[in-house]
Amino acid sequence: MAQIIGLPKLSPTMEEGVLVRWVKKEGDKVSPGDLVAEVETDKANMDFNIEDSGVLLRLLVKEGETVKLGAPVAIIGKAGEDVTALVAQAQAAPAAPAATPAPAGPAPAPAPAPTAAAPAPAAAP
Repeated sequence: MAQIIGLPKLSPTMEEGVLVRWVKKEGDKVSPGDLVAEVETDKANMDFNIEDSGVLLRLLVKEGETVKLGAPVAIIGKAGEDVTALVAQAQAAPAAPAATPAPAGPAPAPAPAPTAAAPAPAAAP
């Protein structure tokens, strides 16, 4: 069964990357550990190794595009599989998982303003 492959986290601080070049092409067989692309992160160019096996059915990102972490970049599966529905799903997917918004509730009460101490009376000369 075909599946969407998202951009993995290739460095601890990575939030997005530029797909520098595809090493594999559509129609190529891939196995776990195969180098499929080179991605430029915030720190360096990193190898993008695939974790699954199958045939690279569709490349969803062009070379030079900036991609958010987890965003769909390719579809792999068995040769000849129809990936039309997965392509539509990948195009509709958000670029990255949305952050969970904070629950709406009453705003916290502001801290009371500190009271200034009264100045000490000046000593008489």
